[in-house]
Amino acid sequence: MSRAAVPFELLPGADDSPVILHVPHSARRIPPAVRAGILLDDTALARELDHITDAHTAELAAHAADACTLTPWRFLNRLSRLVVDPERFPDEREEMLAVGMGAVYTQTTHRRPLRAAGTDPEPLLSDYFHPYARAMTAAVADRLAATGRAVVLDVHSYPTARLPYELHGEGPRPPVCLGTVSFHTPPELLALAREAFAEFAGTGVDSPFAGAYVPLEFYGTRPEVSALMLEIRRDTYMSEPGGAAGAGLTRLASALATLVDAVS
Repeated sequence: MSRAAVPFELLPGADDSPVILHVPHSARRIPPAVRAGILLDDTALARELDHITDAHTAELAAHAADACTLTPWRFLNRLSRLVVDPERFPDEREEMLAVGMGAVYTQTTHRRPLRAAGTDPEPLLSDYFHPYARAMTAAVADRLAATGRAVVLDVHSYPTARLPYELHGEGPRPPVCLGTVSFHTPPELLALAREAFAEFAGTGVDSPFAGAYVPLEFYGTRPEVSALMLEIRRDTYMSEPGGAAGAGLTRLASALATLVDAVS
Protein backbone atom coordinates (compact mmCIF):
# COMPACT_ATOMS: atom_id res chain seq x y z
CA MET A 1 0.00 0.00 0.00
CA SER A 2 1.37 3.42 -0.93
CA ARG A 3 1.85 6.09 1.73
CA ALA A 4 -0.93 8.11 0.05
CA ALA A 5 -3.39 5.26 0.67
CA VAL A 6 -2.66 4.41 4.30
CA PRO A 7 -5.33 5.47 6.83
CA PHE A 8 -2.79 6.31 9.54
CA GLU A 9 0.96 6.20 9.98
CA LEU A 10 3.48 5.91 12.81
CA LEU A 11 6.75 7.68 11.98
CA PRO A 12 9.59 6.43 14.21
CA GLY A 13 11.60 8.70 16.44
CA ALA A 14 14.57 8.06 18.68
CA ASP A 15 14.53 4.73 20.52
CA ASP A 16 14.81 6.51 23.87
CA SER A 17 12.23 9.24 23.23
CA PRO A 18 9.00 8.92 25.26
CA VAL A 19 7.20 11.55 23.15
CA ILE A 20 4.52 10.90 20.55
CA LEU A 21 3.29 13.88 18.54
CA HIS A 22 -0.28 12.88 17.73
CA VAL A 23 -1.80 14.63 14.69
CA PRO A 24 -5.38 13.38 14.25
CA HIS A 25 -7.16 16.12 12.27
CA SER A 26 -4.74 17.44 9.63
CA ALA A 27 -5.89 15.45 6.58
CA ARG A 28 -8.67 16.07 4.06
CA ARG A 29 -8.76 12.67 2.32
CA ILE A 30 -12.05 10.76 2.28
CA PRO A 31 -12.17 7.31 0.62
CA PRO A 32 -14.75 7.09 -2.21
CA ALA A 33 -16.92 4.53 -0.37
CA VAL A 34 -17.14 6.90 2.62
CA ARG A 35 -17.72 9.94 0.39
CA ALA A 36 -20.81 8.18 -1.00
CA GLY A 37 -22.47 8.39 2.42
CA ILE A 38 -21.92 12.13 2.83
CA LEU A 39 -24.85 14.34 1.81
CA LEU A 40 -22.91 17.48 0.85
CA ASP A 41 -22.11 18.31 -2.76
CA ASP A 42 -18.47 18.78 -3.67
CA THR A 43 -18.49 22.55 -3.13
CA ALA A 44 -20.14 22.30 0.28
CA LEU A 45 -17.85 19.44 1.28
CA ALA A 46 -14.76 21.45 0.37
CA ARG A 47 -16.05 24.33 2.49
CA GLU A 48 -16.74 21.97 5.40
CA LEU A 49 -13.24 20.53 5.14
CA ASP A 50 -11.85 24.07 5.29
CA HIS A 51 -13.63 24.60 8.61
CA ILE A 52 -13.09 21.21 10.24
CA THR A 53 -9.52 20.35 9.20
CA ASP A 54 -6.60 21.34 11.41
CA ALA A 55 -4.68 22.49 8.36
CA HIS A 56 -0.87 22.34 8.34
CA THR A 57 -0.60 20.63 11.74
CA ALA A 58 1.18 17.62 10.21
CA GLU A 59 3.69 20.05 8.69
CA LEU A 60 4.03 21.77 12.06
CA ALA A 61 4.79 18.46 13.77
CA ALA A 62 7.29 17.51 11.08
CA HIS A 63 9.22 20.77 11.40
CA ALA A 64 9.22 20.46 15.18
CA ALA A 65 10.47 16.88 15.06
CA ASP A 66 13.31 17.89 12.76
CA ALA A 67 14.36 20.60 15.23
CA CYS A 68 14.35 18.43 18.36
CA THR A 69 17.50 17.22 20.06
CA LEU A 70 15.82 13.84 20.63
CA THR A 71 13.49 13.05 17.74
CA PRO A 72 9.91 12.33 18.89
CA TRP A 73 7.66 9.73 17.35
CA ARG A 74 4.76 10.94 15.22
CA PHE A 75 1.36 9.31 14.78
CA LEU A 76 -0.55 10.83 11.86
CA ASN A 77 -4.13 10.36 10.76
CA ARG A 78 -4.02 10.28 6.96
CA LEU A 79 -7.81 10.52 6.61
CA SER A 80 -10.19 13.38 7.31
CA ARG A 81 -11.98 13.41 10.63
CA LEU A 82 -15.18 13.32 8.54
CA VAL A 83 -14.41 9.62 8.03
CA VAL A 84 -14.18 9.00 11.79
CA ASP A 85 -12.89 11.17 14.58
CA PRO A 86 -10.36 8.99 16.39
CA GLU A 87 -10.30 11.26 19.43
CA ARG A 88 -13.94 10.81 20.38
CA PHE A 89 -15.31 8.21 22.74
CA PRO A 90 -17.03 5.59 20.53
CA ASP A 91 -20.08 5.39 22.80
CA GLU A 92 -22.52 7.38 24.93
CA ARG A 93 -19.69 8.89 27.01
CA GLU A 94 -19.01 11.31 24.17
CA GLU A 95 -20.58 14.71 24.87
CA MET A 96 -20.25 15.81 21.24
CA LEU A 97 -23.03 13.38 20.32
CA ALA A 98 -25.32 16.24 21.39
CA VAL A 99 -24.32 18.14 18.24
CA GLY A 100 -24.02 15.14 15.93
CA MET A 101 -20.24 14.96 16.21
CA GLY A 102 -19.43 11.74 18.00
CA ALA A 103 -16.89 9.33 16.56
CA VAL A 104 -18.92 9.34 13.32
CA TYR A 105 -20.22 12.79 12.48
CA THR A 106 -23.81 13.21 11.36
CA GLN A 107 -23.81 17.03 11.35
CA THR A 108 -21.46 19.70 10.05
CA THR A 109 -19.67 22.47 11.89
CA HIS A 110 -22.72 24.65 11.14
CA ARG A 111 -25.19 22.07 12.47
CA ARG A 112 -26.45 20.96 9.05
CA PRO A 113 -26.92 17.30 8.02
CA LEU A 114 -23.71 15.56 6.99
CA ARG A 115 -25.02 12.00 6.83
CA ALA A 116 -28.54 10.63 6.53
CA ALA A 117 -30.56 10.32 9.72
CA GLY A 118 -30.22 6.87 11.21
CA THR A 119 -26.83 6.15 9.62
CA ASP A 120 -25.30 3.11 11.32
CA PRO A 121 -21.88 4.13 12.64
CA GLU A 122 -20.66 0.58 13.22
CA PRO A 123 -19.17 -0.10 9.77
CA LEU A 124 -17.05 3.06 9.96
CA LEU A 125 -16.05 2.31 13.53
CA SER A 126 -15.03 -1.21 12.55
CA ASP A 127 -13.14 -0.20 9.42
CA TYR A 128 -11.42 2.93 10.67
CA PHE A 129 -11.91 3.89 14.33
CA HIS A 130 -10.97 0.65 16.06
CA PRO A 131 -7.87 -0.10 13.90
CA TYR A 132 -6.62 3.43 14.59
CA ALA A 133 -7.20 3.01 18.33
CA ARG A 134 -5.36 -0.31 18.37
CA ALA A 135 -2.40 1.16 16.51
CA MET A 136 -2.18 4.19 18.79
CA THR A 137 -2.46 1.92 21.84
CA ALA A 138 0.42 -0.16 20.50
CA ALA A 139 2.51 2.97 19.89
CA VAL A 140 2.02 4.16 23.47
CA ALA A 141 2.71 0.67 24.85
CA ASP A 142 5.93 0.58 22.86
CA ARG A 143 7.11 3.87 24.39
CA LEU A 144 6.23 2.58 27.85
CA ALA A 145 8.23 -0.59 27.25
CA ALA A 146 11.20 1.31 25.85
CA THR A 147 11.38 4.26 28.24
CA GLY A 148 9.06 3.54 31.18
CA ARG A 149 6.76 6.41 30.24
CA ALA A 150 4.90 7.96 27.33
CA VAL A 151 4.11 11.61 26.63
CA VAL A 152 1.33 12.18 24.09
CA LEU A 153 1.29 15.72 22.71
CA ASP A 154 -1.90 16.22 20.73
CA VAL A 155 -1.37 18.75 17.91
CA HIS A 156 -4.53 20.61 16.88
CA SER A 157 -5.72 23.98 15.67
CA TYR A 158 -8.96 25.88 16.09
CA PRO A 159 -10.75 28.76 14.36
CA THR A 160 -10.45 32.35 15.53
CA ALA A 161 -14.24 32.79 15.55
CA ARG A 162 -16.53 30.33 17.29
CA LEU A 163 -18.31 27.84 15.05
CA PRO A 164 -21.89 26.70 15.77
CA TYR A 165 -20.89 23.14 16.75
CA GLU A 166 -18.72 24.24 19.69
CA LEU A 167 -20.27 23.28 23.02
CA HIS A 168 -17.96 25.43 25.14
CA GLY A 169 -16.99 28.24 22.82
CA GLU A 170 -18.18 31.14 24.95
CA GLY A 171 -14.92 31.40 26.91
CA PRO A 172 -11.49 32.80 26.05
CA ARG A 173 -9.85 31.94 22.71
CA PRO A 174 -6.13 32.38 23.44
CA PRO A 175 -3.41 32.01 20.80
CA VAL A 176 -2.54 28.63 22.33
CA CYS A 177 -5.09 26.63 24.33
CA LEU A 178 -3.67 23.82 26.45
CA GLY A 179 -6.12 20.96 26.92
CA THR A 180 -5.69 18.83 30.01
CA VAL A 181 -6.88 15.59 31.60
CA SER A 182 -6.65 15.65 35.38
CA PHE A 183 -5.21 12.12 35.70
CA HIS A 184 -2.79 12.40 32.77
CA THR A 185 -1.62 16.03 32.68
CA PRO A 186 0.85 16.61 35.52
CA PRO A 187 1.38 20.23 36.61
CA GLU A 188 4.98 20.18 35.45
CA LEU A 189 3.95 19.27 31.89
CA LEU A 190 1.47 22.13 31.83
CA ALA A 191 4.09 24.53 33.19
CA LEU A 192 6.62 23.50 30.54
CA ALA A 193 4.05 24.07 27.79
CA ARG A 194 3.19 27.52 29.12
CA GLU A 195 6.88 28.40 29.08
CA ALA A 196 7.51 26.99 25.60
CA PHE A 197 4.63 28.95 24.05
CA ALA A 198 4.98 32.11 26.16
CA GLU A 199 5.98 34.29 23.20
CA PHE A 200 2.56 33.87 21.55
CA ALA A 201 0.83 36.55 23.63
CA GLY A 202 -0.76 34.16 26.05
CA THR A 203 -1.73 30.58 26.66
CA GLY A 204 -4.98 29.41 28.21
CA VAL A 205 -6.17 26.16 29.72
CA ASP A 206 -9.21 24.12 28.61
CA SER A 207 -10.93 26.97 26.76
CA PRO A 208 -12.41 26.74 24.22
CA PHE A 209 -11.42 23.05 24.09
CA ALA A 210 -10.52 20.72 26.94
CA GLY A 211 -9.04 17.26 27.31
CA ALA A 212 -6.25 15.35 25.61
CA TYR A 213 -6.00 12.01 23.87
CA VAL A 214 -5.08 8.92 25.85
CA PRO A 215 -5.80 5.43 24.47
CA LEU A 216 -8.64 3.87 26.46
CA GLU A 217 -6.46 0.97 27.61
CA PHE A 218 -4.43 3.45 29.68
CA TYR A 219 -7.10 6.07 30.39
CA GLY A 220 -7.44 6.78 34.09
CA THR A 221 -5.22 3.85 35.10
CA ARG A 222 -1.63 4.46 33.96
CA PRO A 223 -0.09 7.70 35.27
CA GLU A 224 3.10 6.89 33.35
CA VAL A 225 1.12 8.00 30.29
CA SER A 226 0.93 11.78 30.32
CA ALA A 227 -0.95 13.84 27.77
CA LEU A 228 -1.50 17.42 26.73
CA MET A 229 -3.54 18.88 23.87
CA LEU A 230 -2.14 21.85 21.98
CA GLU A 231 -4.94 23.83 20.34
CA ILE A 232 -3.35 26.58 18.24
CA ARG A 233 -5.58 29.44 17.11
CA ARG A 234 -5.40 29.47 13.35
CA ASP A 235 -4.79 33.17 12.86
CA THR A 236 -1.39 32.70 14.51
CA TYR A 237 -0.09 30.74 11.51
CA MET A 238 -2.51 30.57 8.54
CA SER A 239 -5.27 32.33 6.63
CA GLU A 240 -8.76 31.12 7.50
CA PRO A 241 -10.58 29.00 6.64
CA GLY A 242 -8.40 26.44 4.94
CA GLY A 243 -5.81 28.83 3.53
CA ALA A 244 -2.07 28.89 3.26
CA ALA A 245 0.34 28.74 6.17
CA GLY A 246 2.34 31.80 7.10
CA ALA A 247 5.47 32.69 8.99
CA GLY A 248 3.87 31.79 12.31
CA LEU A 249 4.23 28.10 11.48
CA THR A 250 8.01 28.26 11.85
CA ARG A 251 7.79 30.01 15.21
CA LEU A 252 5.24 27.49 16.45
CA ALA A 253 7.40 24.58 15.31
CA SER A 254 10.31 26.01 17.27
CA ALA A 255 8.16 26.36 20.38
CA LEU A 256 6.86 22.81 20.01
CA ALA A 257 10.42 21.52 19.64
CA THR A 258 11.35 23.36 22.83
CA LEU A 259 8.50 21.60 24.64
CA VAL A 260 9.42 18.19 23.26
CA ASP A 261 13.03 18.62 24.32
CA ALA A 262 11.93 19.74 27.79
CA VAL A 263 9.79 16.63 28.39
CA SER A 264 12.02 14.06 26.67
